[in-house]
Amino acid sequence: MKDLTRGSIVSHILSMAPPIVVGMITIMICQLVDLYFVSGLGEAAIAGVAAAGNAGFLVNALMQVLGVGTVALMAHAVGRKDRDDANLVFNQSVVLSVLFGILTLVAGLALSRPYMRAVAADEATVEAGTVYLLWFMPALALQFATQVMASALRATGIVRPSMLVQALAVVINIALAPVLITGWGTGHALGVAGAGLASSIAVFVGVLMLFGYFLKLERYVAFHPEQWRPQLRQWKRILNVGLPAGGEFAMIFIIMAVGYYVLSIFGPAAQAGFGIGTRLLGLIQMPALAIALAAGPIAGQNFGAGNGARVRETFVKASLIATAVMIVFMILAQFAPGLLLAGFSRDQETMAVASLFLRLVSLNMVAQGLIFTCSSMFQGLGNTKPVLWTSATRVLTYSLPSIWLSTWPGFRMEHVWYLSIATTTLQAALSVWLLLREFRKRLALPAQEKVAKPANPEPVVPPMREPA
Repeated sequence: MKDLTRGSIVSHILSMAPPIVVGMITIMICQLVDLYFVSGLGEAAIAGVAAAGNAGFLVNALMQVLGVGTVALMAHAVGRKDRDDANLVFNQSVVLSVLFGILTLVAGLALSRPYMRAVAADEATVEAGTVYLLWFMPALALQFATQVMASALRATGIVRPSMLVQALAVVINIALAPVLITGWGTGHALGVAGAGLASSIAVFVGVLMLFGYFLKLERYVAFHPEQWRPQLRQWKRILNVGLPAGGEFAMIFIIMAVGYYVLSIFGPAAQAGFGIGTRLLGLIQMPALAIALAAGPIAGQNFGAGNGARVRETFVKASLIATAVMIVFMILAQFAPGLLLAGFSRDQETMAVASLFLRLVSLNMVAQGLIFTCSSMFQGLGNTKPVLWTSATRVLTYSLPSIWLSTWPGFRMEHVWYLSIATTTLQAALSVWLLLREFRKRLALPAQEKVAKPANPEPVVPPMREPA
């Protein structure tokens, strides 16, 4: 366990962010590897896998419910020096991860084809996306267990083991993808089914490695079977924090689905370019997201310890670092989109769409960095409802106008991306305003902190409301 209530906040952020970003990039690389090897199967396969991968955002919403709830409550417990509560939250989250995994498998089997029919441009894309989803669903189901274990470690300030496990899983995926997709060395090509199967095998191995780490090396929290009996009060605590954060990811799913829907009138090449562009944009945003994710446990532990000044300082420092990083990558996307996109498709129309998307939507990156940071700070405070409100605002101001614009005779795809720039900026401004209001409500004023803080560096009575 790492005590984040002491020491330099910038140092904590910069030490935690690199392993987090490596872990996230490895996950993104899995998706890009699938797209790379599937690209040789044609436009329909690319568009199908890209659209099917968007369904992963919806499953990620459920993962966020568990991950955010686990990080927030465990970080508060660590800040209060309450190890028993931290272990109870962890073990109840493990139980929920099993239930959510089963739900994902059942829903995937039942809804994969209806979902693809709703978003795909033609029957070939529907078939490719459906086959990929059916083989990819075990990976999504197993990710719940990975999410809970990684979140528990992050709440205690430990991020390196999760990164190493994810990196090894990606190596396995990269090794298996060409073998299963194109039949390298075997002569038995599985096509898009091989892409999903490679990911599922890699995630399964990753779960086993993390499980082994907790059994042999982790000391602060551990598996306690006697705590696996469902406790509805603990579930309510986890879901109260996690559900709004999961709703945020559901909103992202809606925005992505609307994008695929309005682009369907331009054909599978436009959808394929959009799919490649969104994944690459997500990849170059990962460093700023990692900085924001590092800020969450720091804010959570200090909130639990009653140190409001360090919570505020965490927001300021994380915002400045994330903004600087986003500016660098925005310049890269503006002036060298072709360099980023090289090798992902031989179709010129697909690459033209992806390049245009990157140049326009990358103008969102500074605003998106602030959104990431505010979201993580709300998670650290244990109140994620404002995150859901701001995301819902973006959905309303983006989705309905996008569908309306698509009915215009002179509609062009860049109209949707101009709208995205405006609505993302609006969400960022609203997020910052709500977070500052939350600080005033839940954190004591600096003068009050000085009065309440005794000589002992660890306060007896926290100068703020106890976390839920």
